[in-house]
Amino acid sequence: MFQKIKVASERLKSYTNLTPIMISGTLDNLAGANVFLKCENYQRTGAFKFRGAFNAILQLSEKEKNKGVITYSSGNHAQAVALVCKILGLNATVVMPENASEIKKSATAGYGANIIEYDPDKEVRENVAEKIIKAKGFTLIPPYDHINIVIGQGTATLEMLAELKNLDLLLVPCGGGGLLNGS
Repeated sequence: MFQKIKVASERLKSYTNLTPIMISGTLDNLAGANVFLKCENYQRTGAFKFRGAFNAILQLSEKEKNKGVITYSSGNHAQAVALVCKILGLNATVVMPENASEIKKSATAGYGANIIEYDPDKEVRENVAEKIIKAKGFTLIPPYDHINIVIGQGTATLEMLAELKNLDLLLVPCGGGGLLNGS
């Protein structure tokens, strides 16, 4: 897996930002240790999700790319897929809950994605996407549970380890688990 993350890092380096590592005296004091923060908020679209989405989409066959891609997300992954598709000249469809942040919806649409909204109290996003895939033949780019997403997201940790040689501990936030698995 480590070798695949290294290859992905090379694949992505002309598209992604090398994000800074910052320190916080307050966190150092609270932890009783040196704390380093990998600031993925400086990544394109403001999140590490861009790395995973770009890596996954670059791995698609031309046939899959030409069909267009679809994902489901309420925000960061939606924006990542939308921007990657804009950069690569692909069609993107994003299934988003009606109650998603208007800022996230606007940013996703601003990158050129077609947004399909659903009622999260009545529908499951995966099911909504699956119906669209069956009807239109789109290629699914899931938000976290796909090996190429995990590998792409792992490039953030690879960058950190290249800069900080002697870490005693690595703490990784976990939502869906893609960043954690790649780390």
